[in-house]
Amino acid sequence: MRDLSTFKGCPAPQPVRLEGRFVVVEPYDRAVHLEALWEGLGGHEVNPLLTYFTQPDFKGIEDFDTWLTAVQKGGWVTEVFRDKATGKVVGMANYMRPDPANGVVEVGGVAHGPAMSRSPLATEAHYLLARHVFEDLGYRRYEWKCHNENEPSKVTAKRYGFSFEGVFRQHMLSKGKNRDTAWFSMIDGEWPLIRAAFEAWLDPHNFDDAGRQERRLEELRAEIAASAT
Repeated sequence: MRDLSTFKGCPAPQPVRLEGRFVVVEPYDRAVHLEALWEGLGGHEVNPLLTYFTQPDFKGIEDFDTWLTAVQKGGWVTEVFRDKATGKVVGMANYMRPDPANGVVEVGGVAHGPAMSRSPLATEAHYLLARHVFEDLGYRRYEWKCHNENEPSKVTAKRYGFSFEGVFRQHMLSKGKNRDTAWFSMIDGEWPLIRAAFEAWLDPHNFDDAGRQERRLEELRAEIAASAT
């Protein structure tokens, strides 16, 4: 167990470039990424993708730009996902609500564009983001929160290795309606197991000639956990 008697906190997350086999995670730069990210998230089809985000629907790229600028000024560190095979921007996530003194940070504002569907891109991107938090920055706790009605997000959090912690009822307003928020986390003591499963899943041997997974991430994590006991 980690000795916290000398813990002095962690550095606040900063824009960072992280590269994997399938995806590059790179800091959002308005001049470089605004139009590419808008298109990668579906253009005017972005609003259904962001159904559970709290901000009003976007009428166009100008609204999207205004929102991104505002959340970054509010402390979000926006990272975009670039498909290495095509060079296209395909999604985003944000480091948000950092608490460096206690070693806690959240990943949120997550949006995976259509090109990330049924591909290794999202899994690798979130592996890279988590690895940076735990190994480069030394954080103790990594959070994932979502609207409690957002079932795909809850399934994704559990698949990545986040543990469900409960629901904060009437946590906030979202698009003029109540939002109950589901909370998930992973902690530093769990990271070695979660990392090993991510890396086993991402290994080239885990994919057939058509690029389909041979074994599920949850299956690999359970097997690694069982072998450690």
